[in-house]
Amino acid sequence: MNIIAVTACPAGVAHTHMAAAALEASAKKSGVKIKVEKQGAMGIENKIKDKEVTEAKALILAVDTAIAKSERFDGIPTVKVSVAEAVKNPQGLIDQAIELAKK
Repeated sequence: MNIIAVTACPAGVAHTHMAAAALEASAKKSGVKIKVEKQGAMGIENKIKDKEVTEAKALILAVDTAIAKSERFDGIPTVKVSVAEAVKNPQGLIDQAIELAKK
């Protein structure tokens, strides 16, 4: 199963990267493939490609600010939370995304 995610906080530095790392680790434990795009002061890092959007079964938005190019994700089942939630409960978000993907 393929999941994509975007993490973004207003500064786009520490919490953005912490959330991304937490989601990646939890996805690996669950045997789920994930691609996490980070947005912030440095712009877009690890940009999700069009093919990855097409193949995605669910999207996790762990964001505390508006993200760039959000229209790319229209129509994908989405879990939207704060960056802090992704840091605190990454496994719960992966589980929610898996459940959304099954619908």
